[in-house]
Parts: sequence; C-alpha cells; structure tokens
Amino acid sequence: MQVQISGQHFQVTDAIERHVQEKLARLTKHFDHVVNIHVVLKVQKNRHIAEATIHVRHHDFFAEAHSEDMYATIDTLAHKLDRQIVKHKEKLRDHHNQEGAHYPSGR
Repeated sequence: MQVQISGQHFQVTDAIERHVQEKLARLTKHFDHVVNIHVVLKVQKNRHIAEATIHVRHHDFFAEAHSEDMYATIDTLAHKLDRQIVKHKEKLRDHHNQEGAHYPSGR
C-alpha cells in the first residue's frame, strides 16, 4: 500500500504523517486490495480539512472531513473511508453469493 500525503496551506509534520499512516493502516484489515491512497490536508481559516482518495482494484473511494482540530479531522476521515470499504466489501460478497444462487445444484 502506497500512501501519499500532501498539505495545502499546511505544514505536514512527522507527527501528523504518523497519525495518518496509523489510521489508514486499519483500512487494510477489512480489505487488503488497497493499491494506493492520496491524502490532502488543508487549513482554511479555522477549519482543518482532510480529503482522501483510495484506489483499489476496479474502484476508487473518496471522502472528506473537516473540524477545528486536524487530528479529529483525520480520525473522522479514516472512519468514513472504513465505512465505505466495509460497504463495498459486503456488496462484493453479496454479489458473489447471488451468482451461485441462479444455478441449480448438481441435478
């Protein structure tokens, strides 16, 4: 998994980068086909904004979060991405289960 972190009007410190890496590492426990992640951290007035695009095989996910604290924003962003990945994984599992239901069994 390749993670690219950039900042707009914001200096990405080592601590922030570690926090992003730790939070996004959790995503692979649900879905290990994550190819790369691009995270953009921004500050606009008193709002801290985090956006992320995740590329997995044949699909892309995007999430955005904002709050007054960058760490809380990153936590919210990771939670949103986690929910999207879990939902996608459930859709894949349901789709594969339905494929087998259309064929009669061994008769």
